[in-house]
Amino acid sequence: MSAISLHARASADFDAKLAHSLDLLRQAEARHSPLTQASSLGAEDMAITQLMKEAGIRASIFVLDTGKLHAETLGLLATLRQAYDFPVEVYRPEPAAAAAYVKRFGEEAMYQSIELRKQCCGIRKMEPLARALAGKKGWLTGLRREQSDARADVPDIEQQEERAKINPLAAWTWGDVWHYIATREVPYNPLHDQFFPSIGCAPCTRAISLGEDFRSGRWWWEQESAKECGLHVQPSSALSSIPIREIAA
Repeated sequence: MSAISLHARASADFDAKLAHSLDLLRQAEARHSPLTQASSLGAEDMAITQLMKEAGIRASIFVLDTGKLHAETLGLLATLRQAYDFPVEVYRPEPAAAAAYVKRFGEEAMYQSIELRKQCCGIRKMEPLARALAGKKGWLTGLRREQSDARADVPDIEQQEERAKINPLAAWTWGDVWHYIATREVPYNPLHDQFFPSIGCAPCTRAISLGEDFRSGRWWWEQESAKECGLHVQPSSALSSIPIREIAA
């Protein structure tokens, strides 16, 4: 069964949500350019890229290639470039930092402690994210209030210190996302057809079973309160207690 046939169920007010999202994107371009989209190549982010096209805005897209992505995700990156005219930039971790981490802690260090897992996220996601956002006044994310308790209060726009964070799908349901993907024939990650609702790095993502929470397939060995990589939390909690400069010590 495909993810579309399983999930595509529009809310009663979907048309109003769609109109609001398109208007939000146009406002974002007018007020917060240069504007970029952070794309994990998951369902929400592919929907946002299509919304950008539908809204007729100018923006770039960046993808964080952590070095641990699924082959299916990397394949969708090529499709993204072929299907859309937006410039796509790929940011990777600093090779020396990633290699030093693995040498010191091992390839599976993320399973040993939350601190080591967050340190891995710091090297593979947070540092490349900082480079991707440099010089940008606004960035688009696929956060939705329905995704988890930690995201229940996600605003349409969050004004951060240096830029605005815009969440065009904040009010959308999972059914809305897949309805939009189906009606616009948006390309999507085939892992969604294998019961992966949330897709990140391969070691930290698994399929979920019927009845499991939406994000239960991410960092499933950790407590619910810890399930963020740092991209969408305050800086004080985004990094682990191990300074990056000490990894190679």
